[in-house]
Amino acid sequence: MTDQATSQAAKKLFIKTYGCQMNVYDSQRMAEAMGAEGYVLTEDQSEADMVLLNTCHIREKAAEKLYSDLGRLKPLKAERPDLKIGVAGCVAQAEGEEIQRRMPIVDLVVGPQAYHRLPAMARAGRGVDTEFPAEDKFEHLPKSPATRRAPAAFLTVQEGCDKFCAFCVVPYTRGAEVSRPVSRILAEARDLVARGVREITLLGQNVNGWHGEGQGGEWGFGRLIRAIAEIDGLDRIRYTTSHPNDMADDLIEAHRAEPKLMPYLHLPVQSGSDRILKAMNRKHTAEHYLRLIDRIRDARPDIVMTSDFIVGFPGETDQDHRDTLDLVEKVGFGMAYSFKYSPRPGTPAYDRPEVDSALADARLQELQALLTRQQKATQEGMVGREMGVLFEKPGRLPGQMVGKSDYLHAVFVDAPDAKVGDLVRVRIKASSSNSLAGELIA
Repeated sequence: MTDQATSQAAKKLFIKTYGCQMNVYDSQRMAEAMGAEGYVLTEDQSEADMVLLNTCHIREKAAEKLYSDLGRLKPLKAERPDLKIGVAGCVAQAEGEEIQRRMPIVDLVVGPQAYHRLPAMARAGRGVDTEFPAEDKFEHLPKSPATRRAPAAFLTVQEGCDKFCAFCVVPYTRGAEVSRPVSRILAEARDLVARGVREITLLGQNVNGWHGEGQGGEWGFGRLIRAIAEIDGLDRIRYTTSHPNDMADDLIEAHRAEPKLMPYLHLPVQSGSDRILKAMNRKHTAEHYLRLIDRIRDARPDIVMTSDFIVGFPGETDQDHRDTLDLVEKVGFGMAYSFKYSPRPGTPAYDRPEVDSALADARLQELQALLTRQQKATQEGMVGREMGVLFEKPGRLPGQMVGKSDYLHAVFVDAPDAKVGDLVRVRIKASSSNSLAGELIA
């Protein structure tokens, strides 16, 4: 059979990915697993033989958004009863069989720890699997097809969380913390680099809590980063998302000593109030966080810090809010995500009395205004500096390329002779709201 005939005969898979980078990685692996079953990806939902919704439970009204999307799929299912519809990810884990009860059009429901079983479920035609299997799902997934990848890629090294923050569903949807062994991480990293990847972002719900089995016993995350940095052809390493309590000495030292580890760190704090941090079960104080920032900046003075904040957590007072603003002023973040608290069923904070919505909105606007000023100052401080940029795609203008700086800023550069995957030196000449403009250094 010719390649053209094979392509025509292939079944088509459409995946919609909600939420975090972990879900992006999971969607890629599910696509590879279904690829072994003869499916090829399509961006046109209407022509798909299978539609897979890979869900996230972190954001507000996650389940409602899923059911809304499923409602829009009803006419397509009515036209084509053989169309398979699957729901994966954290909402699948949380809702389980309820999804099929509410939406009979759904054929498959698979949790984030069981998606290696998706091909068998698809062959069976219908099913629900939200177990936390004992086997390592990564070992059961097929090897990625030997095609060139984008120059930057994600690599999951750790899943689950044991922190049990009062607002968070992750321990219930992703399970307990599990760290992948060093040998399997390094094998996947080398495979990515062999296919043209120059930057790897290590992923985990609590990535710096990774402590995997390696040569000579258990390794810490800093040692893992140093081992990955030894891979020839790999130029950049990043990681996300971290917890302040797991910023161990060896990881901070890696920021000092390893040039491939980029000067960017996302370290969620959530609040600047010790009273609220205790209510959140964060197990760190504002002072602990500030001392930690000082140590990290001592190790890597040019590092850009980013964070997460929840505004209006149950019981938050005006003073608690002022404490958060004070912490932000002291740190000076390059960027931060900030959200108004919304309760998640099954979490300890779910039934606690909520802060007045209008008051929480006002506090959020005040915090976001401060964070926006800091982001603008950080980006304007980049103007005139030289830095590396890894080109990831062509820009909108002729001869323009777009890539990520060492500090994860999007940078637009006039580079008509460049190609995707080039890592170049650039001088930053201007800053806009969410990106930078640069020029090649001859």
